Amino acid sequence: MPPTVGETVPNFEAPLCDGETFRSTTLSAAVGARGAVVVCTGFAFSAIAQNWWKQFVRAGWDEFEDVSILGVSRDGPYAQNEFLRWLDRPDFRFFADVDGAVGESLELLADRDHMANVSTPWRSAFVLDADREVQYAFVADDWISPLPREEIEDALEAL
Repeated sequence: MPPTVGETVPNFEAPLCDGETFRSTTLSAAVGARGAVVVCTGFAFSAIAQNWWKQFVRAGWDEFEDVSILGVSRDGPYAQNEFLRWLDRPDFRFFADVDGAVGESLELLADRDHMANVSTPWRSAFVLDADREVQYAFVADDWISPLPREEIEDALEAL
C-alpha cells in the first residue's frame, strides 16, 4: 500500500536530475530543510506531466522556501534533464526511476495493459516533512484525474 499520512517514506536512491547533470542521490539528501513534495508521473513528456508541471511553474512552487520540488518518472536521466530544461525551472529536480525501483518502494507501480511489459507509478503526490514523514498524500485511482494542486499547496504552506 502506498505511504499514507504519518508514515515515513522509504529512503530510496536513484539518479537525481537537475536539468544539466544527474547523480545517484537518496531521497533524504534531496529533501529541503522544511521538507519536499514528491510528484510521481509515468513519463516526463507525457501530456499529463507537461500539463501538471507547467501548472506548478505558474503556481510559483519554486517560491516555497526550503522545500524541494521533486518529480519521479520512468524516463532516463537524459530525458528528465531535457524535460527540466523545457520547464525552464532549475530549482525543480527529477528522480530517474528507469528500473521502477522507486515506484516499487512506494508501492505505486501498476502494469499498463496497453504497454507490453511496462509498469508506471500511479499518479501521486506526497508532501513530506524534513524527516520524510508524510504530511499529505494523494494517489489517483484512475489514469485521468488531476492532482489536487490547492490541497498540496496548503500542505506545503503548513510545513
